[in-house]
Amino acid sequence: MVVATTDVEKFRGLSPAEFFYRNKELAGFSNPARALYQTVRELVENALDATDAHGILPTIKVSIDSNLINERPEVYLVSVEDNGIGIPPDNIPQAFAQLLYSSKYVLRQTRGMFGLGAKMAVLYGQITTGKPVEVISSTINSSRIYLFKLMIDIKANKPIIIHRASFRKSNDWHGTIVKVFIEGDWGKAKSRICEYIKRTAIIAPYATIVFKDPDNNVVYFKRSTTSIPKPPREVKPHPQGIDIEMLKMMISSTNARTLREFLIKEFQGVGESTANKLLQASGLNPDKDPKTLINDELEVLARTLKDFKEFKPPRTDHLSYLGEDLIKAGLQTILGPEFIAARTRKPRVYEGHAFVVEAGIAYGGSVQPSQEPILLRFANKIPLLYDEKNDVAWKVVSQNINWDNYEIAFPAPLVILVHICSTKIPYKGVGKECIAEVPEIENEIENAVREVARELRNYLVKKRKESEELEKAVSIIKYIPDIAHSLSKITGEVSAEALSNMLFQLVIKRFKNLKARTVNDIVLNVE
Repeated sequence: MVVATTDVEKFRGLSPAEFFYRNKELAGFSNPARALYQTVRELVENALDATDAHGILPTIKVSIDSNLINERPEVYLVSVEDNGIGIPPDNIPQAFAQLLYSSKYVLRQTRGMFGLGAKMAVLYGQITTGKPVEVISSTINSSRIYLFKLMIDIKANKPIIIHRASFRKSNDWHGTIVKVFIEGDWGKAKSRICEYIKRTAIIAPYATIVFKDPDNNVVYFKRSTTSIPKPPREVKPHPQGIDIEMLKMMISSTNARTLREFLIKEFQGVGESTANKLLQASGLNPDKDPKTLINDELEVLARTLKDFKEFKPPRTDHLSYLGEDLIKAGLQTILGPEFIAARTRKPRVYEGHAFVVEAGIAYGGSVQPSQEPILLRFANKIPLLYDEKNDVAWKVVSQNINWDNYEIAFPAPLVILVHICSTKIPYKGVGKECIAEVPEIENEIENAVREVARELRNYLVKKRKESEELEKAVSIIKYIPDIAHSLSKITGEVSAEALSNMLFQLVIKRFKNLKARTVNDIVLNVE
């Protein structure tokens, strides 16, 4: 028997803003402590992308204020200022109050990926405090400064402009200041935020960073170098990184009139000869208009692009890796170890996307001993602090490598830095804190870490040999005064002091790795 009912299932779509309003945990805003950390991180990332990606030495000012007048104690004002290129006023509302709107949807390395970032901080602040974000910005060579107060229309995913103003500039300042009111938990977030700022200073030693916390403590990281990584350039996609939907989008926007022309014009590393070979392998007509391809033909073309073996590797113009000198500068300035090594591996490819792995190692000095390696993870110059044990880099340093083979016995003062840069970082979630175990990336991380570990082993072996020679030198030197005195008595021709000096010189020649000053210091201690 069928029972009649008047109930009708209702259907409607969700805007991106409403989706992330309902699922803010996906972007890292799961609780007040994590949200405060994530807000600082997203705003600092934007500030650095607005500077170093455009060849500007960054000066970043970060502040978190509490005990605000007429505000709840758990409400904080997060402010981040940069000296970057600034944002044109017509783009400011969408850049800060429309989710999935971004300048980062190009094939070029950036810290952000999804067009979320600062917008999620704005959305979370709006949800928890009901207050708008304040954005102040001025572009290079502009004569005016623009101010916006913005909120997000969650249902429509559109910016709401609460207030807009502009002012004539009295100096040559350019950059952006973002101020967000947010519900947070400084007590629980403090260690993570302070560590994030410190690791940002390690990975960007060319940046000056000033951080003021809610307790009015100020931390100042002065840039230690004026060298800056090569800014990334936008490049055409590599054919092996293309799927059917990407093909459709590229074809819809091309002005190429033939399939051969489309391949040559829209992809990197495809010339006329390569295009002809590929189309011959696919069985498609080279003179066919690409806009007339049916789904079956698109599938054939996509599969042929992925399987074709004669493409050159992807170019790396769109990547901006650090280089060994900058890695060493960051580790030396912030950690103060006794030994540093760094390695930048050659570009490699996975799924048609170029990537570069870099590794650094710091040992001894001011580094405190720990029961396991201290791992500093970075992706596109972003410090990764959460979900460490699920990251591919942790698997490498804790499971794949036997540190006994490198003269390391724990507890040891050992820090490992791993940096991956690519236009396609395989994060495990949109929170961007953990990298998946892609075999190509895992192998490169392991090779890079082993290379710097071998340098450390050579250093430690040499140091141990020098220590052994010191012990031998001490055992000999402590008897020199007695021997010299006895010889002086026997010969009666040379003073004990002169004989002592002669014997000291013989010791120095015998232990070639020891400096005269070292031996003399030992002598003084023995005496």
